[in-house]
Amino acid sequence: MMDHARDLASVHDATERLLTAAAELDNAAVAEPSRLPGWSRGHVLAHLARNADALVNVLQGRPMYASAEARDADIERDAPRPVDVQLADLRAGEARFQEAGAAPADWSRTVELRNGVTDSAARVPFRRWVEVELHHVDLGIGYELENLPAEFVEREIDFLTERFTRHPEVPPTRVTDGTRAWSTGREAAEPEVTVRGPAPDLLGWLSGRRDGSSLTAEGGPLPTLPPL
Repeated sequence: MMDHARDLASVHDATERLLTAAAELDNAAVAEPSRLPGWSRGHVLAHLARNADALVNVLQGRPMYASAEARDADIERDAPRPVDVQLADLRAGEARFQEAGAAPADWSRTVELRNGVTDSAARVPFRRWVEVELHHVDLGIGYELENLPAEFVEREIDFLTERFTRHPEVPPTRVTDGTRAWSTGREAAEPEVTVRGPAPDLLGWLSGRRDGSSLTAEGGPLPTLPPL
């Protein structure tokens, strides 16, 4: 069971960490490249602000974005803004998201996200937590996968291995950090490949943020994962 109220609190804490760290940047640093190809740090911050509003739309029964083109245009429009404007916008978006999350609602209902993807309303706060934590890492300002809360890392590995389960391009795979284990890829009686490594490195590989070179693969080569 998803605890949406607890996840909303985690979103708030993660956002505060990001805002505090990003407040050390100047305008020139915000214009520098992030770790995401083709995006500056300003693009990442703009995306986070607009994603907060998009998830408010989801919780309130509206389309997440007017269109893919509108989503991209909004990010491009907002990316060059000064850092103080970026952070004020992100803080305001966080407040709107928390307000929407606090409203009485049926959290068991199904909501629609982008590209026809559906999920339970109760999972939306966790999805926002993912956005804030991973994009904080993407800013490249000293917050690394190893700094992520352990609960978050485990739950996001749960989420990503579930996402690749039954994917025809991913061989039957067992993923383990030596303590916990997950199954993903095509269905089979036994895994073809076992991938081992520290949980942050597993998360980096599953999320496309690390190449997996620090992991070990037994039974075959490290699977190539399709883009998220």
